[in-house]
Parts: sequence; structure tokens; C-alpha cells
Amino acid sequence: MEKPLLVTDFLDRARRYYGDREAIVATTGDRYTYDEFGARADGFAAALADRGIEKGDRVAVLDPNTHYHLEAAYGIMQLGAVHTPLNYRLVPDDFEYILEDAGVDAIYADYEHAEKIEAVRDEVPTETFVTNDTDAVDGDWESFDELVDTDETFERPKMDENDVITINYTSGTTGDPKGVCRTHRTETLHAYIVSLHQEIRDDDVYLWTLPMFHVNGWGHIFAVTGMGATHVCTRGVDAGGIFEAIRTEDVTYLCGAPTVLNMLVDYYERHDVATTGDRDVRIATAGSAPPEAVIRAVEDDFGWYLKHVYGATETGPLITTSDARRFFEDGSDARFAVKKRQGLGYLGTEVRVVDEDGTDVPEDDATLGEVVVRGNQVMDRYWNKPEATEEAFTDRIEGYYHTGDLATVDENGMIAIRDRKKDIIISGGENISSIELEDTLYEHDAVADVAVIPAPSSEWGETPKAFVVPTSGDPDEPGTDVDELVSFTRAHLATYKAVSKVEFVESLPTTATGKVQKYELRQREWDEEDRMIGEG
Repeated sequence: MEKPLLVTDFLDRARRYYGDREAIVATTGDRYTYDEFGARADGFAAALADRGIEKGDRVAVLDPNTHYHLEAAYGIMQLGAVHTPLNYRLVPDDFEYILEDAGVDAIYADYEHAEKIEAVRDEVPTETFVTNDTDAVDGDWESFDELVDTDETFERPKMDENDVITINYTSGTTGDPKGVCRTHRTETLHAYIVSLHQEIRDDDVYLWTLPMFHVNGWGHIFAVTGMGATHVCTRGVDAGGIFEAIRTEDVTYLCGAPTVLNMLVDYYERHDVATTGDRDVRIATAGSAPPEAVIRAVEDDFGWYLKHVYGATETGPLITTSDARRFFEDGSDARFAVKKRQGLGYLGTEVRVVDEDGTDVPEDDATLGEVVVRGNQVMDRYWNKPEATEEAFTDRIEGYYHTGDLATVDENGMIAIRDRKKDIIISGGENISSIELEDTLYEHDAVADVAVIPAPSSEWGETPKAFVVPTSGDPDEPGTDVDELVSFTRAHLATYKAVSKVEFVESLPTTATGKVQKYELRQREWDEEDRMIGEG
């Protein structure tokens, strides 16, 4: 028989079987069972319905990893409305674009971030504004807690597994941010394979160090909930707080970008701190591989088990894993060669590395090709961008999503990312557009020409570096300085996007047609590295 795959099933299952069990440890110190979590999600759904929100309407959530985000997300989805999580590190102009582009009808925003929405309130189509602390927010906002404390009910509409249920916006690395449309089906099947590959169980205690807005927290708002496990919420990443939560809440599972691992290792080396509670801990990290020394510290010193996974907003996100234990023995140095690779495709996921003609590259671990993927967790489309959707699925080979990452394949079929096709910088797990940074720097009077590339960083893996041709024409007398240009980008963009390194040059390397050869600049910066992307 066939049963529709709906994301509402995850909380429904948890309420049915784990209703009286702890679901959420909130940042406020409150604790909620699955019955209580569900009741608050119901209350939010009823409040939205009372304000005219219907199936298909977009509702945004701007929140760090608190219980409010989980309750809002499920409240939205129970109406068949489209959960649209926002990156809280963006600036008001970014939010204006996204709210307008998605046609957002209502928004819940945490009190620490609501001012960024208030600043563009009159410029967006949004009509309903909700926050978790009205006293801390200027403007006319409704209280989340008051809204959910209600006896009002709502009618769950009939939903189809191919309905769009969430839109995750990319970081705008090649122009304006794109809304990645994910359906009930793609979210559900991704959560199924995440539950399997990440070994999520009902007795897991999951620590939220990974942003919930980031493609729905790598699918964990679904997988952890559906399995009836416990969410431990946070208001940001703090190394000491992570270790304390692991001990006091007996955390068994968490995720973190390589930069988070670096932070934890540094804190551990400077403090006498316990790294586990009563149970074993496993951690997933994604993207560029952590250095071998970091993997060794996490596994040998912390006593944790590390899984290296890979994907993109458009792909679920997760499509590969290095957790292939038949290729290494726990505790042996052979594991590093495996765990530094992005690895093997998830179940039901076809991951290929192809050349310009769409032909698979040889498994020699030397020939570069682009990673393309086909799987049930891959996005449905980009919101209102049919041409970008078409290109993403047809560039080198028909019917596969093209990641823009360049990789090699070894004799076991395991991929390793070596470079990027797109002008993307990934610093501390955040995607940064070199084009956006260049456009911003061009606005400075002292900048005549500029190229921005990723440069190696021991702290962030890679960091934006700008090569600037000054208007004066003299790199020794540029008419500005590094600090001024860094401050200029910080004033115009989200702080994590700002350049951190600047080099003044007489000219930029170009092709015969005048196109800047960023590859030449990157080669120079990464000369002593074994790849052209960051590890950290």
C-alpha cells in the first residue's frame, strides 16, 4: 500500500508513543514533554489560522536554537503552511529581500533579532509579527507564549507529499539568495536516511550546536523528533557551555562544523574538563574535512566517535558519509584517511563525479570532476527561479543536481572534495559570496579593482581575502588601509561575511579577454596546502 510521506508524522509519532517523556530542554531552564511540545505547536497553529494563515502561505522563523523554533516550525507545518527559516546572522537588507521574495505573510522572531525585522517592517508584505519577549522589542509585536496558551483549535488541511513545506534560502553566493523548495517527501526521506546513517535512537540526547535554520538543522528537527529523542536547545555556540551540557544532560549526539571542533579542542587544551556524561558521545561534522590532529583529539582525547558527512542546502543537505567502518579499525591511524574524505553516498543516493562531458572520472584519486547527485532528498526546485533550477539540473549531465564542488574518487568509490567551481568561500561553516564582497568593496572610493578568494585560516578553515588594486595605482600608497576596508565590509554586510585579509597589488592576473584569473591567486595562497579548500 502507499501512505503519503508528511513531515507532520514526526511529531505525531512522538506524541503518540513518547507523550509523557522529555522532548525539549529549553534555554530558559524549562523542560517540555512531547505532549507539552505538541500542545504548544497546536496553539501556534491555531493562532496563525486565526490570523488568516492557510495552506501554502509562507511563515518565517528567525531564531537561535531555542524551543520556540521547534514549536513554531511544527505549528506552521501542521497548517500546511511553508516553514521559512532565516539565518539570524544576516542584516536587515537581506531579510527585506527574502521576506519580499518569498511573500512571507507572518514571522516569529526571537527578541534578540526582531529589531532587524522591525527595521524593514514597512517594506515587506508580512502582516503578522510574533516574538518571545514583547518587552524587549520595539514596535507592535504579539507574544508567542500568550498565543500558544489557548483553547482555540485548528483544522489540519489535506496535504500531499509533493507539497512544498519548507523554503531554505541559500547564502546568495552567486547573486541574490535562492529559495530552496523542499517538499514533505524530500524532507521525510532525508530524515529517514539521516536517522539510519547517524544512528539516531529514542534514548539519544541531541545538543543543538548546529543552526536550526541551516536546511532545517541538517534535518534533525524531523529525525530527532520522530524518533522520540530529546532536544537540548542553545542560544549559540560556546565551548564551555557545550562541555557542560554534555555532562549535565548526558548528551549522546551533536553536530558541528570543523570550526566548532577547533573551538572545542582549544578549550579542552586550556581547561581541565570532562568530555562526556555517563554515555558515549558521537559527533557529525560536515563540509571540508577537519585536520587529522583535530580528528585525533576528538576521538582519542575526548573519547567521541566522529562522522564526517557532506551535502548542500539543495541536497537535503546530507548525501555522503565517511562512516564506512569496513575500511578501517577503530583506534587505528588508518581511520584518518577515510574520515578526512567526504565518503560514500547515503542509502538511495546516487553520487557521481563527472568531467565536462558528463562522463564519470576514473577512480584514481587524482582526476578532478564535479560532484553531481540524484536522490529522493534533493530539492524540488528554486522558488520562482525556473532558469536557475534548469541550470542546476542540466549543466554537465541531465537529471542530477550539480553541486559546484570538484572532487576525486578513490578505488573504494569514496569522494574527496579538492576545489570549488563556484566563487564560494566557506568560513566557519558559513557560505560567503566572493562576488558580494567584491561588489561591496567596489563602492569604496580607494578601490579601483578587486578580487576576493578564500585564504587558509587555522581558526575558520578558510577566510575571505581581498586583492585590491587601489585607485591611486600605487599599492605602497593606496589611500586607505587594511583596517579601513575590513571595517567598510563589516558596516555593509553581515559580520561573518567581512574580509579579514587585504593585499594591495598593482594589477590582477587576467585572461586574454580580461577575466580575472582567481585560480592563479588561489594557487599562490594555497601553495603549501594539499587542496584548494579549507580544513577547519
